[in-house]
Amino acid sequence: MYKKIIYSLLVFLLSITIKAQTINAGAAMKSISPTMPTYVSGGAGTPSPASILKGELTTRALVITKGKTKIAIVSIDNIGVPKLVGDRIRALVPDIKPENILIGATHTHSAPDAYGLADEKGNSGTDVKYVDRLVKQTAAAINEAYKNIKPAYLKVAVGEAKGKIAYNYYAPRLYDPRCGVIQLISSSDKKVISTLVNYATHPEVIGSDRDICTPDIVGPLYSKIESEVGGIAIFMNSAQGGMVTADNRRENGKEANDWDECIRIGELMAKESLRIISDAKIQKDPKIEILSNDVKIPVESDLMNFILKYSIFDYKISKKGEVTTRMNLLNIGDAQIITIPGEALPNIGFYIKRKMKTDKAFLFGLTNDAFGYIITKEDFNSFKRYEYICRTSLGEKTADIVINAALELIKKSSAAK
Repeated sequence: MYKKIIYSLLVFLLSITIKAQTINAGAAMKSISPTMPTYVSGGAGTPSPASILKGELTTRALVITKGKTKIAIVSIDNIGVPKLVGDRIRALVPDIKPENILIGATHTHSAPDAYGLADEKGNSGTDVKYVDRLVKQTAAAINEAYKNIKPAYLKVAVGEAKGKIAYNYYAPRLYDPRCGVIQLISSSDKKVISTLVNYATHPEVIGSDRDICTPDIVGPLYSKIESEVGGIAIFMNSAQGGMVTADNRRENGKEANDWDECIRIGELMAKESLRIISDAKIQKDPKIEILSNDVKIPVESDLMNFILKYSIFDYKISKKGEVTTRMNLLNIGDAQIITIPGEALPNIGFYIKRKMKTDKAFLFGLTNDAFGYIITKEDFNSFKRYEYICRTSLGEKTADIVINAALELIKKSSAAK
């Protein structure tokens, strides 16, 4: 009698332990394509009109849980999503801690403005109703992804993406060709839940002055991956500042700036991502860990101060002239991820990756915030080529602050112990 009771209790406790150790994953996506015509933003300045829609703008969420730890990784087809808009999204997600929701932007230059940018007279072309819809649709995607979670296996790989995908417009070979891929697979039916691609490039084949609203190269990337392996594809940008962009150069010295070129580059990136992840080992019980750190950065740039001050959104600049943003470190199995609140130049990306405690290092750029370019103090205002980058950076102190915050998170991580 007692033996049966003890045996039943042990089985019950074992089942709880196994359940607690299981990694779970779910993914979802929602459309955020605007009603046409609309206005699209390629950065600082007045948004441009667009009457043609090429592809579908989407917002995508991947939720990963293990025990009490719950994490959401979100990618939105937009040039950038500031923390104050991200916090509105987080407030609509009841089951995941706000600091555990990582919200990034693909950085397409052909989507409606989510910054609330103003022109030199303080006027804005931002569609507030569109931003409201973006917030609600993104929250709905996260909540649906959480509802969809199921036991999962993990695959992680990092490798060089080959072919004509990206280059540095300022110095062609100074960019990071590595592509990081994270794939979650259902442990029950072996179907792909989500494939996440982490690569550094500007999705600006079409740009903001072509009368077109589009996810650019990211749309065909998603379509190709999902048609090949199923699940929800997600793109997280990386250290693409200064100016790592899509390689749409032609042999005649001109550029291909059409949808066919978006398809070529997007499908090539998808093909390379699937090649890189194909032979990765399955991790059946990976550890997950998430850390966060609030970071204060001074606003030294006159242009960035104007943009933040006259935005239709209420950016909080302290009396000391600082903005507060958030950075995260995420460990998933043998992958380590650092979030960057802007467009870090490649040398910064290389340095942070070199300091990470894994050979599978990921940088999620333009995540949790999108405060312009991040350039080292040594390069700040040192080259004429960098004039625009420096004007659209918070200042020369930004890089050191971001790098030190990243190093502190790495030091605190269990992977460093």
